Amino acid sequence: MKFHIKLFDIVPARFNVAIMMFFACWVNYMMRVNMSVNIIAMVPDHSATTSVKSECKAIVTNDSSLYNSTVVTKRELRQPEGVVTFDWTATEQAYVLSGYFWGYAITSLVGGTAAEFWGPRKLVFITMLATAILTILCPQAARLHYMVLVAVRFVSGLAAGFLFPSLHALVAHWAPPAEKGKFVSALLGGAIGTVVTWSLTGPLIENFGWDYAFYVPGAIGVVWCLLWLYLVHDSPVLHPRISETEKKYILDAIGDKVQQSSKENKVVPPFKKIFTSFPFLAMVVLHYGSNWGLYFVMTAAPKFVSSALGFNLTSTGTLSSLPYLARMIFSLIFGAIGDRIVKQNVVSTTFMRKFFCLFSHVVPGLLLIALGYTGCAPILSVALITFSMGSNGAATLTNLVNHQDLAPNFAGTMYGIANGIGNTAGFVTPLVTAYFTKNGNGFAEWRPVFITGASLYIASAGYFILFGTGETQSWNYVAPVEDEEDKRPQENNTTDTTVTISTPKT
Repeated sequence: MKFHIKLFDIVPARFNVAIMMFFACWVNYMMRVNMSVNIIAMVPDHSATTSVKSECKAIVTNDSSLYNSTVVTKRELRQPEGVVTFDWTATEQAYVLSGYFWGYAITSLVGGTAAEFWGPRKLVFITMLATAILTILCPQAARLHYMVLVAVRFVSGLAAGFLFPSLHALVAHWAPPAEKGKFVSALLGGAIGTVVTWSLTGPLIENFGWDYAFYVPGAIGVVWCLLWLYLVHDSPVLHPRISETEKKYILDAIGDKVQQSSKENKVVPPFKKIFTSFPFLAMVVLHYGSNWGLYFVMTAAPKFVSSALGFNLTSTGTLSSLPYLARMIFSLIFGAIGDRIVKQNVVSTTFMRKFFCLFSHVVPGLLLIALGYTGCAPILSVALITFSMGSNGAATLTNLVNHQDLAPNFAGTMYGIANGIGNTAGFVTPLVTAYFTKNGNGFAEWRPVFITGASLYIASAGYFILFGTGETQSWNYVAPVEDEEDKRPQENNTTDTTVTISTPKT
């Protein structure tokens, strides 16, 4: 028992919470993106080569005789004997890949409010356990029918939609202002999850078959759930092993901005005030701009490098993972800078949020515009993509944390709404790309694509600079419903006692 106390004195409880949040995002992304790799093995393409039309010469092969196309040799994933594969059409594969995200977009809107009512710890546990079990069931679902797999992935997305709003609700209770940047940076652990999935899936498929590329991430998710229940609690007040010194530090630092009580009284979010708040709407616009830029870089930019430049970016795992790694590394750097600024009280929170929009939105937008003018330089294009996504790591000091400033009591609700709206960019960006490139894949067709993406990036930052703020809003301080109901009988008792006291005097 003494060892337990000493261990939690050495390793602060809030550090355990931050680490578990990081791995929550890591494991969630392993179960989210594995389908995009696994489906290559589930529906193998037996053609040995593919031709990519390009405006540039064949840079990859250094063959000056090839001006219009680049022939790319594909390596088919090897699998053990007897592994079942499918012959799904391109449309059926698209349903399988998109099923998760339709479910995810629905529940992310209400995930934060649900976390504030039922507690983020419990909701994250249920969410992750359900997603892990459904991931393990995917191979059996695929064998039954592709639509059964679509349904399983859709329900998996429904469950996962609660995760990030719940984690943001947890940040509000655990992160002192001077450490909030590090906590929010922990929520970008999904970048590592993506890279690990790409690295782990290939060997698993080649040695054991594609089934195990679902079983292993699912099993990791179940183990993570057990650790989460032991190490994480909804607030410092409810944590059974936190030291009194650490609890006092967190509660004093957060102050009265977040309701902390052992009962965790339920408060109905003031939706009318939220939706009519200009600072909140500015945060939503900023978040949408960030999501648009991210989805844009993830989908359109690699296609540009492949189709316009003839450089097979997706075949090189290291190059594909660079933008994700850059964003996570930059987020840690920006998060540490932000925490230092808050600790030393150099500038106001509002100034800091607006200033770092230059890095999270304006710089990535300018790099996207430059991408359309690089010419036949694939390495430079990859560098621009990487730094565009990396610079967006500063979002840990802008759109990913601003809801914590405005109303930490309702941080989960606000993030859920903003993220639900922001995720629609995932459906819109491919349509915009398809519209501009329907007649070809030359630089003339792609430049308007990049200018559109950059314009949304930069315009959303401009809107936030005009209307955004880092000040806590008055509607954050709402009396719990239970307290208001308890107030009425107390007032009646008070008048009754007054009457009783005054009676003996007459």
